[in-house]
Amino acid sequence: DAEGAQREDSEWHLILVNPWNPISAYYTVELVELQNGQAIDERVYPELQDMMDAMRAEGLSPLICSSYRSAAKQQSLYKNRVYRFLQEGYSQAESESEAKKWVAFPGTSEHQTGLAVDIVSMDYQMLDENQENTREQQWLMENSYKYGWILRYPNEKSAITGIYYEPWHYRYVGKKAAEEIYRRGLCLEEYLEER
Repeated sequence: DAEGAQREDSEWHLILVNPWNPISAYYTVELVELQNGQAIDERVYPELQDMMDAMRAEGLSPLICSSYRSAAKQQSLYKNRVYRFLQEGYSQAESESEAKKWVAFPGTSEHQTGLAVDIVSMDYQMLDENQENTREQQWLMENSYKYGWILRYPNEKSAITGIYYEPWHYRYVGKKAAEEIYRRGLCLEEYLEER
């Protein structure tokens, strides 16, 4: 209905994409390219730029190492992870199951929305749990909500999000939702369930 479509347009920033909610095959996004060749939804660019500028003003060195990904790119990342598990001796089914815990199955990645970025420290560019110990991540965990961004996959929420802890993955949800999610210690799934 028209009201539902209008609400969907006004709440574009709250789209839920996870292992149980794949992105629509008809989803489109208007991208803006960042300086380093990454790209994001043009509607979130101002807040992302403000957040990055605020970090740099405090002497931090954030690096956006991943952003928008096409379905083909996501497929390639997933297949590579499956292959790595196969090489370690896992069966095909085990490899696929394990790979999904680390790389979203194509169609279930927030990166395909253009609303998610992976931000690391220029001084430490590994995508592992030690990322949380960098000054950049400490700042982001405390301040990203002020710019409409949330830490999307908190450590204690893996059972709900379906994704292991990623202290580098930030998602744009808008300032109002981000503040409530931050203040109450929720993940996006919990926030949306309560609405």
